[in-house]
Amino acid sequence: MQDETGSVAPARSELTADCSQCFGLCCVALPFAASADFAIDKAAGSPCKNLRTDFGCGIHTELRQRGFNGCTVYDCFGAGQKVSRLTFGGEDWRSGSGDHARLMFDVFRVVRQLQELLWYLTQALELPAARPVHPELRRALDRTEALTRREPEELAGLDVAAVRQDVNVLLLRTSELARAGLGGGRKKERRGADLMGARLRGADLAGANLRGALLIAADLTGADLRGADLIGADLRDTDLTDADLTGVLFLTQPQLNAAKGGAGTRLPASFTRPGHWTP
Repeated sequence: MQDETGSVAPARSELTADCSQCFGLCCVALPFAASADFAIDKAAGSPCKNLRTDFGCGIHTELRQRGFNGCTVYDCFGAGQKVSRLTFGGEDWRSGSGDHARLMFDVFRVVRQLQELLWYLTQALELPAARPVHPELRRALDRTEALTRREPEELAGLDVAAVRQDVNVLLLRTSELARAGLGGGRKKERRGADLMGARLRGADLAGANLRGALLIAADLTGADLRGADLIGADLRDTDLTDADLTGVLFLTQPQLNAAKGGAGTRLPASFTRPGHWTP
C-alpha cells in the first residue's frame, strides 16, 4: 500500500506468520503452563516436545485435539521469519552458543510486539476517516519498521513500552475519527469492561469502544459490531455466531481464532474464517 508520500507500508502477508521461514521461535522462546490451552508445562527457552528437527510442528494438524489450543490462537505477526531471516541472517538458535540463543529469543519477543504495532498502523492507514492523522500514522509506521531492522543487541535493549505508548496515542485518535457518526455514545464506551459471560445476543455495538474489554465466553450471537474498536479485547470462547464484524477496528486473526462463530458471521474481507468454527 502506497500513500501520497510515496512510502510503502508492509504488506499484510509480511505481518502474518510464515512458519516455513522461521526457526520455530515461538515453540522455544515462549513459556506455557499446563491448562485448558496447553497440555503440558514448558519453560521459556526450552523447545516444545512437539518441535521437529526441521523446526516444524509434529502435531500441527491435531493441535486442538491434543490439547494445544493456545498454539492455534497465536500469531507472531511475521516476527518469526523477520528475526530468523533478516535479523540473524538465517543462523538458527541451535548454531551458536547459549548466549546466541538467548539473544535470539529476547529479540523475537521484542520484534513480535513491534510487528503487532505495524499491523495496527497498517489498518489505521487504510481508514479514510483517519485521513487527518495519516501523515502522523505514516511517520509512526516508518519509525516502527526501522526499529525492527536494528541490530540484535539494540533490539534486545529496546524500550518497547515507550514505543507502544507513542503509537497508542495515534491509534486512539484514529479510533475516535473512525467511530464518529456511528452512534457510539456513552452507553457504548466499554473500554476495559468486564463482560465475561455477558449476554449480549443481538446487541447494538456498532461504533462501540471495546478496547481491552474482557469478553471471554460472552454471547454476541447476532450482535452488530460494525465499526467497533476491538484492540486488545479478549475474545476467548466469545460466541460470534451471526454477528456482523464488517468494518471492525483493529481486529487480529488470533482474536478470531480464539472465538466461536459460524457461516453466518460476517467478517472483514481480509480475514480468514477459522477452521474450527461451525460450518
